[in-house]
Amino acid sequence: MIYRKQFIGWMLAGLVASGAIASCSASSDKASQNSEAQAKEPEEVKLTLVSYAVTQSAYEKIIPKFTEQWKAKTGQDVIIEQSYGGSGSQTRAVIDGLEADVVALALALDTKKIEEAGLIQPNWETELPNKSIVHKSVAAIVKRDDTVKVAKWSDLTNEGVEVITANPKTSGGARWNYLALWGSVTQAGGTEQAAADFSEKIFAKVPVLPKDAREASDVFYQQQQGNILINYENEVLLANQKGEALPYIIPTDYNISIDSPVAIVDANVDKHGTREVAQAFSEFLFTPEAQKEFAQVGFRPIDPQVSQEFAQQYPPINKLFTIEDLGGWDKIQKQFFDDGAGFDKMMNKINQK
Repeated sequence: MIYRKQFIGWMLAGLVASGAIASCSASSDKASQNSEAQAKEPEEVKLTLVSYAVTQSAYEKIIPKFTEQWKAKTGQDVIIEQSYGGSGSQTRAVIDGLEADVVALALALDTKKIEEAGLIQPNWETELPNKSIVHKSVAAIVKRDDTVKVAKWSDLTNEGVEVITANPKTSGGARWNYLALWGSVTQAGGTEQAAADFSEKIFAKVPVLPKDAREASDVFYQQQQGNILINYENEVLLANQKGEALPYIIPTDYNISIDSPVAIVDANVDKHGTREVAQAFSEFLFTPEAQKEFAQVGFRPIDPQVSQEFAQQYPPINKLFTIEDLGGWDKIQKQFFDDGAGFDKMMNKINQK
């Protein structure tokens, strides 16, 4: 009986010891797995930012600030590959296979097209601050010299004026230019027919339609074509910083709020495993640090504190109208920029003269 009790005791002790060994072994395996997972954490991650031409000078300053902060926070290097061009062309490139992780395009309509292609989830506007609008601008009129007597939008129809602007079919920026002209009439109480006549008179003075805003600037500044350039205010301010200081005006009676959004391309970040860093980068663009960089190269910041800091650089607009005031992007696209719509009809009419 005693031997039996001792045997049972030894069995129980063996089971306890065996369980302890198994537990230690499991803990050891788990620790080993965690260690391996940590060891496999990539030391470098790549993002692709796709944006429109005139933002390049801002992002070239913002990106190093973000990558430095991310490195300090996570120990991980971020390589952000960048692609710039006309907003419409960039949109098509992303839809056709350019695997952008983040898109920062000239207008929400272009971002919406990427959503409709199934690459961005609906309601992307709610995922970042300020309805995902990262900066603003207005339209500007640059003059070759002071002999060009243009002081307001209506003066662009004056005799001797030759206008340079990009092509609204390929450039989001040029769409804003076109809508600034249109809205300067309709928002002042004019009819759509009056706006159409006004736009036609101006585009009849356009000798060439560059593909994007940056190329339009090169045509005007470098190739010396035209005596008027319609462009973003930020592009004009940047040109001045580079020594291309020509006289310009910001029409303050009527002007359009050029609102540019940023969005994460869901399908691509999930494919690349880059959602966390893409989200962090997109959110960084709304910080005062990044907003100051936008402001310094001519974009109107959306951060209230930064806006106040740079208030003297940006004249207030008496009537600043928005896309919503013109009917929204869906209406505008169908009315003006679809194939065969208003812009094509206008250019066909001009070319037949």
